[in-house]
Amino acid sequence: MNKAIAIIAGEPNSIASEIIFKSWKLKKKFISKPLFIIGSIRLLNLQMKQLKYNVKIKEVYKDFKIKDLIGNQLPVYNVEYNQKKPFEKISNKSNKYIFKCFDIAHKFLKNKKIIGFINCPVSKESLFEKKHQGITEFLSRKENKKNNGVMLLYNKNLSVSPMTTHIPLSRVSKEIDTKKIVEKIKTINNFYKKIFNKKPNFAILGLNPHNFYITKKSREKKIIDKAIKKLSKLKINVKGPIPADSVFSIVKKYDFNVLIGMYHDQVLAPFKALYNFNAINITLGLSYIRISPDHGTAENIAGKNIANPESLVQSIKFFSSIK
Repeated sequence: MNKAIAIIAGEPNSIASEIIFKSWKLKKKFISKPLFIIGSIRLLNLQMKQLKYNVKIKEVYKDFKIKDLIGNQLPVYNVEYNQKKPFEKISNKSNKYIFKCFDIAHKFLKNKKIIGFINCPVSKESLFEKKHQGITEFLSRKENKKNNGVMLLYNKNLSVSPMTTHIPLSRVSKEIDTKKIVEKIKTINNFYKKIFNKKPNFAILGLNPHNFYITKKSREKKIIDKAIKKLSKLKINVKGPIPADSVFSIVKKYDFNVLIGMYHDQVLAPFKALYNFNAINITLGLSYIRISPDHGTAENIAGKNIANPESLVQSIKFFSSIK
């Protein structure tokens, strides 16, 4: 237990502080590694008052010891941020603050003070403007690993991963290639072997509806089939291409652990409908593990004390299960 979990407070004008307070209160009910928050103490106190929570905050510093994180007080590494009201409308005003929180988390990683980090929800539209990227792409570029970041939506019963992430549908077919599929599945396979000591069963989805347009020139034949053959030679358990509209109905029959989609909503939409808050978003392919709750900022309910903290709780539990 010589390393902690850092939780980046995320977008100030969201449900982030609420799910942090609620998860901290629930922490007594499950085993957790020591953790601390990276964020503004002033803002957390301001929002706590509106949410009518009573959580005592303890400031920690860059040279903290694990013993400093033990106890009933919520440990917070303070990052200055001035906001007059507890909750305002989301804008790019908070971008500098959020990026600074990520930079601090990376410094803690470099100094081997943390095992990895959880980031609470951020507004991708505000943070990255029109760059068609999310945190997965942002962190991959930060490590100069442009194509190695793998988005894995995880639940203990099933995980999904899209080959392409935050790009327009018009670009999807151009972004898919055999090498990318092979490398991403190898990354997920290694993750399952390392963390769960098992070889997962993969289902790779086709790109086109019903795989109807399979010809010699189709993506299914030119790219996906080739990837499956290469993966099979590596003794990775993989089937496909399987039509996207039926794959979720045969998960139990074939004991699939991971579904690989060709684009973001192809697998994320049905996955979220199935598991809602009982899922987490993991970024693989980095030199560390990054997790986030599998939901957005929920600006419309910020400050109303009705947010569900379950996905953040699951994120903390997952990190705490890693030996």
